[in-house]
Amino acid sequence: MEHHRDKYERLVTFAASLPPTPTAVAHPVDHDSLASVIEAARLGLIAPILVGPREKIVAAAKAGKLELGDLPIVDAPHSHAAAAAAVQLVHEGRAQALMKGSLHTDELMAEVVSRTTGLRTERRVSHCFVMDVPGREDALIITDAAVNIAPSLDEKRDIVQNAIDLAHALRFPAARVAILSAMETVNSKVPSTLDAAALCKMADRQQITGGILDGPLALDNAISVEAAQIKGIASPVAGRANILVVPDLEAGNVLAKSLSFLAGADAAGIVLGAKVPIILTSRADSVLTRLASCAVASLVALARREQLSAAIV
Repeated sequence: MEHHRDKYERLVTFAASLPPTPTAVAHPVDHDSLASVIEAARLGLIAPILVGPREKIVAAAKAGKLELGDLPIVDAPHSHAAAAAAVQLVHEGRAQALMKGSLHTDELMAEVVSRTTGLRTERRVSHCFVMDVPGREDALIITDAAVNIAPSLDEKRDIVQNAIDLAHALRFPAARVAILSAMETVNSKVPSTLDAAALCKMADRQQITGGILDGPLALDNAISVEAAQIKGIASPVAGRANILVVPDLEAGNVLAKSLSFLAGADAAGIVLGAKVPIILTSRADSVLTRLASCAVASLVALARREQLSAAIV
């Protein structure tokens, strides 16, 4: 299965040529989270600031024979405090990305979306997988399989816009967005088809910008040119989508895990819509997948810096 991972390798190589992104890592107190942070730092993808109980971090490094070198550590007594302190580093301008260590996603995200101290923007926070699927030439963005459980139409608008912005940050030549459902016709009994139709009209009216949208589309019509032709669907997206927007979290979770466990795909995870990109890795991730997640965040942070400097000019 190794040979197909060239998409991630290209991504990591490109990100490594950029300045490393200062990244606050929340509670990296186990071998896997520390090892991937050290490797990402060695490759110049991120410049990590480790946030958590100093003794535990040092002990985990020692037990795993990992060299912490001169990586800065911000002492925090436990995982909850580490999440809060990592978010604070962003507010202070010391970090341009956040990364989950060995704590629950919910614990980190609670600090991110806190109305008082969090990193909210006017945009809804959403999750994307950047998937490297064997046999497909380009990476595939799938959203949202981890944060929004049953998104409303307004939330889906932000989910779509976040994914389009990610595609631009990853230098996709075009963002071709398929709004997925179980069919390609609008059916009032299937609410996701109504949302899909509305999202496409929102794109026509510039409420969603930067992407080409089509939907509702069933998965086959979204990714197989042949299936789209058989159904007689003529659109620049059908059969050629590089962003798949799922109706809800369950559908996204099943789709992403099917690709991972049945098709041998890798899934780099990122959360968008907060003030900075948030790197979410899973315990099951390979080192390359974790590095790809750092590379994705690095490119998103770069795009954000470019936007801010353009706004100042």
